[in-house]
Amino acid sequence: MSEFPLLDKINFPVDLRQLDKSELPLLAAEMRQYLIETLDQCGGHFASNLGTVELAIVLHYIFNTPDDNIIWDVGHQSYPHKILTGRKDRLKTIRQKDGLAPFQKRSESEYDAFGAGHSSTSISAALGMAIAGKLKGENKKSIAVIGDGAMTAGMVFEALNHAGALKANVLVILNDNDMSISSNVGALNNYFARVWSGKIYTTFREGSKRVLKKMPSAWGEFMRRTEEHIKGMVAPGTLFEELGFNYIGPIDGHDIEELLTVLHNMQNLPGPQFLHVVTKKGKGYAKAEADPIGYHAVKAGFYSSPNKKSTVSLPTYSNIFGEWLYEIAKQDDKVVGITPAMAEGSDLLKFAEKFPDRYFDVGIAEQHAVTFAAGMACDGFKPVVAIYSSFLQRAYDQLIHDVAIQNLPVLFAIDRAGIVGGDGSTHNGTFDLSYLRCIPNMIVMTPADENEMRNMLYTGYLANAPVAVRYPRGSVVGVSIDKQMQAISLGKAEIRREGKSIALLSFGTQLKNALAVGEQLDATVVNMRFVKPLDEALIADIAKTHKLIVTLEENVILGGAGSAVNEVLARQNTQVSLLNLGLPDNYIEHGDPQALLEDCGLSVASIISAIEKRREEI
Repeated sequence: MSEFPLLDKINFPVDLRQLDKSELPLLAAEMRQYLIETLDQCGGHFASNLGTVELAIVLHYIFNTPDDNIIWDVGHQSYPHKILTGRKDRLKTIRQKDGLAPFQKRSESEYDAFGAGHSSTSISAALGMAIAGKLKGENKKSIAVIGDGAMTAGMVFEALNHAGALKANVLVILNDNDMSISSNVGALNNYFARVWSGKIYTTFREGSKRVLKKMPSAWGEFMRRTEEHIKGMVAPGTLFEELGFNYIGPIDGHDIEELLTVLHNMQNLPGPQFLHVVTKKGKGYAKAEADPIGYHAVKAGFYSSPNKKSTVSLPTYSNIFGEWLYEIAKQDDKVVGITPAMAEGSDLLKFAEKFPDRYFDVGIAEQHAVTFAAGMACDGFKPVVAIYSSFLQRAYDQLIHDVAIQNLPVLFAIDRAGIVGGDGSTHNGTFDLSYLRCIPNMIVMTPADENEMRNMLYTGYLANAPVAVRYPRGSVVGVSIDKQMQAISLGKAEIRREGKSIALLSFGTQLKNALAVGEQLDATVVNMRFVKPLDEALIADIAKTHKLIVTLEENVILGGAGSAVNEVLARQNTQVSLLNLGLPDNYIEHGDPQALLEDCGLSVASIISAIEKRREEI
């Protein structure tokens, strides 16, 4: 007998809709166990997906997907959605090379209405789809399921404001798993949700509007305010009502009967609708319920071998940064740490605990984070913005307009630079060297190891200018660390190996491969360290004494560090053969980082092969 008798029947939502609604709670239990057992084999996002099981089931049960659009924001909570939409048997491949994507992806399934790995985009996209459907005369539903963390972004409120003004038929579902508000969920709130979404109330509400139109405007405004205030006494919906939404909730997001009733009632309500559901991260797995942050993502074996001792590993670059920030903050009370909701990922927890008054998690609001830092810099503080490479892209205008134009001393500690692995194309930090080096006043550094990283962060702290230090995800090289941090001369590279004919100019952690190649080919190896300013004098000297210059970087070749070297040689009118090696002009998908780098031609063997081919062409 199958362990999952109901789930085995479900391949697509059309199968789900054949079930009696009384069977749905049992299906939810099976799905939850299937998630636990499958992710025990392959790892992946965990706690958030246990929290969305019932919501995914009811949405696909009530709405006519894929004709109706469901957008999950952030997409790491969409595993139950994937299970129900034809990808159940492939779930064990998630985040692996050539396997399922970790987020929604349009090319993967017609049920994935909108692809996104970053947060706070769903309402804008759903609104665009709703208006497009209206213009085409279609009666499709557009549904945005957005987490409470994603609600902190300014883009969300821009979209809410626009949707209210357009009176679009869009449904926003706030998936609220903040434990502090769980007391708001209960019989009373569920009762009011049913009342507010039911036909009697909505008929009365619309009828009242028609009557009030014939009355003096003051009376109409008074009655509207009265309705909002009555609702506001039992639910925090006044803000959304002011933006033009009909607010319903909060309701228990694990109560299938309540979800069915309310969503059925809301299905055909006209205009912008807002449903507030409260869920529990890690629902059904006690350890994840108790520690949802620790179980945000799991590794294979967490369930079947929970007591297996992990091997001792090197610290990560994030760990090195976190320790550096703590050390420098002890020395200087003007140092402040700022992050857009990446406290754990950027390893800021120690700093936050020891210096709570100088620690600022601004939520998922990258634009605000950068301008907030600029404001503090104007008043004499030394802001350090800990941010992922791909997340900094969202604050590019603020980086230019608010920091660089004013030449403010803001230090950007850019984590997850280069290939990141399982999170794939939305999270790979493959563009930062290109988009940073074209900005006037910016200093851009690429450490080759953890000791150099500390010294570069220290150099950036001392510099009276905007500075970016970009470093990869994962474990450090394992070099010894200087007890005393040393500032590095701006724009000065260092020759790490003297060779003949060929020179490898390495930017960042590619230095390890460059040295290995240098040994095999008897090539000169230079640790460039700076992308901006470049060591133009050293480049000129290298060009005079070598026949081939090879640049190495874990960034796209287009506009990257190698391009910067090319530009220098062009200005110097120097004739020398060039080979730029880096990441290709396409989006790199999820998979093992080393395998992906090999595919991109950045393994030792691939580098040697590319050099030998170019030598034949010279």
